Amino acid sequence: MRYAAMNQTLDVLADYGGFVPDAEDGRTRAEPGKAGFSGARDRYSDAQLYALARFLYSLTPPSNPHRPDALSRRGEQVFNQSGCARCHTPPAYTANALVPADGFTVPPEHRTRYNVLDVRVGTDPTLTMRTRRGTGYYKIPSLRGVWYRGPFEHNGSVATLEDWFDPKRLRSDYVPTGFKGAGVATRAVPGHRFGLALAADDKAALIAFLKTL
Repeated sequence: MRYAAMNQTLDVLADYGGFVPDAEDGRTRAEPGKAGFSGARDRYSDAQLYALARFLYSLTPPSNPHRPDALSRRGEQVFNQSGCARCHTPPAYTANALVPADGFTVPPEHRTRYNVLDVRVGTDPTLTMRTRRGTGYYKIPSLRGVWYRGPFEHNGSVATLEDWFDPKRLRSDYVPTGFKGAGVATRAVPGHRFGLALAADDKAALIAFLKTL
């Protein structure tokens, strides 16, 4: 909900009961004392954030069709032996930590205020270093439900887990199977090299395990 509040003014399409957070273009804004007035131009009201939270909690994830089997159990061994659990720690399969983007210097006070993991995964830092949403960090995602949550990477560059573990995505002539960008035919999808060098059978087992989460 804090993230929703932070991003609220960046979405000129937001509308709640006639209240438009960013309405400098003349669209109707609610007045004080009227329904929809938040009392603060730059954030959703507490009632709106609470309603959004209740809606999210009401959602039921789809039933996972991928059942554990011999291949996925071997993949769990690959997961553990490869050190994946350092960042994607069971049972939530996330350390719930922040990883600094390349080019970002972690302020000393952040190490006492936030859960910062000293790992640089090397993904494209643009969205967190050159945008208003940027914080200098990316948060380690949970792998729970990863079987239906593609496309992957923070900007959705690759469509499937198989694509994510394809080392060809590091090359400049790679054709992203997810988001490409305007006017882009090929580009590298850098970073998170973990698992790219696995043998083909170990990689298949790892993907089978991830799909069971």
